[in-house]
Amino acid sequence: MQIFDAGDVRIHYRADGPADGVPVVFANSLGTDLRLWDPIMPLLPKGLRIIRWDKRGHGLSTVPSGPYKMGSLISDCERLLDHLEVKDAVFVGLSIGGMIAQGLAVKRLDLIRAVVLSNTAAKIGNPALWDERIAAVKANGVESLADAVMERWFSDQFRATPELELWRNMLVQQADDGYAGCSAAISGTDFFTPTSGLRLPCLGIAGSEDGSTPPDLVRETTDLIPGSKFHLIRRAGHLPCVEQPAEFARVLTDFLTGVGHV
Repeated sequence: MQIFDAGDVRIHYRADGPADGVPVVFANSLGTDLRLWDPIMPLLPKGLRIIRWDKRGHGLSTVPSGPYKMGSLISDCERLLDHLEVKDAVFVGLSIGGMIAQGLAVKRLDLIRAVVLSNTAAKIGNPALWDERIAAVKANGVESLADAVMERWFSDQFRATPELELWRNMLVQQADDGYAGCSAAISGTDFFTPTSGLRLPCLGIAGSEDGSTPPDLVRETTDLIPGSKFHLIRRAGHLPCVEQPAEFARVLTDFLTGVGHV
């Protein structure tokens, strides 16, 4: 475990693999920490330099007072990657992590050579939806949302397994202020115009049973980038890297190979 001082926040991160390995950056979803990617880690090609971090307000990173701006989340990542001297990474972002991927690619194309936009969109929900969710968290904590979130995150089959408790526990152990702060960042983000200007290899990944970012929403965003590819993972919800890690890792590895990254 390592910590990086990004200014108004200290970011917990992990950098695994050889220092001279080709970099792959992973950004996780709202309500999860960097362990979201654990299920696919053993399935990826050897020799990659894998970088993961807990965004502000999540995991072992500090929890500044909110609300947060998407620009701050993007800057946190930018400063971390500059600190680690990362260039030409493939950036894999899920949900809010995919929004960070889009924003960082627009801002610093020198850092990113290709993006994987998993279960995300250029715009997610609307301010009224997020205002309601933020109010619920402030009044009664993340726990009050947990059961509804599990329904959006996972398929019926997965919710019937004991493993569900791991992910519910991860969600409710996130800081209320961090969850509300990042919710505000999502609420204020519309990347349709900037994302449509991107010109880099892009893979979209969606889960057939995703209640948060349905497949059509993911595809609408990836279609903004000319030449993008799209893959639908069946029997998976919002976190296909958890429900179908073998398929997620295979599709990601094929993309890495296709862009000359492995």
